[in-house]
Amino acid sequence: MKGFKYYIGTITIFSIMTCTLVSCSNDDDDDEYLGNWVDRSVFDGSPRSGTSSFTIGNMGYTGVGYDGDDYLTSFWSYDMDGDFWSQKADFIGSARNAAVGFEIDGTGYIGSGYDGLDELADFYAYNPSSNSWQAIASLPSTARRSAVAFGMNGFGYFGTGFDGDNDRKDFWKYDPSTDSWSELVGFGGDKRRAATTFTIGDKVYLGTGVSNGIYLDDFWAFDVTTETWDKKLDLDEEDDYAITRSNAVGFTLNGYGYIACGLSSGTLGSVWQYDPSTDDWEVKTSFEGTTRQDGVVFSNGTKAVVGLGRTGSLYLDDLYEFFPFDEYDDED
Repeated sequence: MKGFKYYIGTITIFSIMTCTLVSCSNDDDDDEYLGNWVDRSVFDGSPRSGTSSFTIGNMGYTGVGYDGDDYLTSFWSYDMDGDFWSQKADFIGSARNAAVGFEIDGTGYIGSGYDGLDELADFYAYNPSSNSWQAIASLPSTARRSAVAFGMNGFGYFGTGFDGDNDRKDFWKYDPSTDSWSELVGFGGDKRRAATTFTIGDKVYLGTGVSNGIYLDDFWAFDVTTETWDKKLDLDEEDDYAITRSNAVGFTLNGYGYIACGLSSGTLGSVWQYDPSTDDWEVKTSFEGTTRQDGVVFSNGTKAVVGLGRTGSLYLDDLYEFFPFDEYDDED
């Protein structure tokens, strides 16, 4: 089948994709797929989902979110080399979840989201050197939650999401030198919420998400040099290959893109690897922890750790590092 590669084994890909409340990586046949997950330091804060995150060098930062009772403002860093957490200055905006996070030239940004009553449009910058927050220009468009955002080439980009009434597909560019937003045009994809992105080279890839109850299968590449979009192979060329989902995490490792976990008729633990040179997807060993949605990922291009999130009403605080080309080892 064009566009997909897989290893031959005794378990079907369909059975991997439909695991829900426990990790598919516990299946006897899951070691037919390359990839290994290694347990890392449990999050020091309260279990939560819908947090916002960004990575600066070897430090991952995450904060805000929802713990099942309260919307939060606490903010933390994770040392990817030392495998430990440190609490940082609280986020200065209102408590929220489903906000975005991104990084521009060593500064982190969090904005938009949902505070339990309203969608939000305010944004804030975090300086890791001074451990301090500063309010920046709010999005000059409809407030929303469950959008996507990324930083590239000295600018921030923000788009899609849910505004309380409708799903969105507009995109905006943030210039930190002028503290201003400008609208971009040209995205031909469907409007959506809870989509996923990852960055490879000078391109940002966007896919998954849901709109009007339908899980979307279109997949796009954004060239930050030309600020144009290019449609790629759909995520569901055949029904048995269910990459489609919402509320997943996306990350990059050594030139490959990955989509992991998420929601589709239940929480997921499945993991897919994207090769930009061939526009192909390959199934990898499933996430080792409990299947989940609304998780967090830290990735610096050579390391990636995934954790937190929730399964139903169970909020999670575990963390795992992914090694995509190692053999699965259930002892670590």
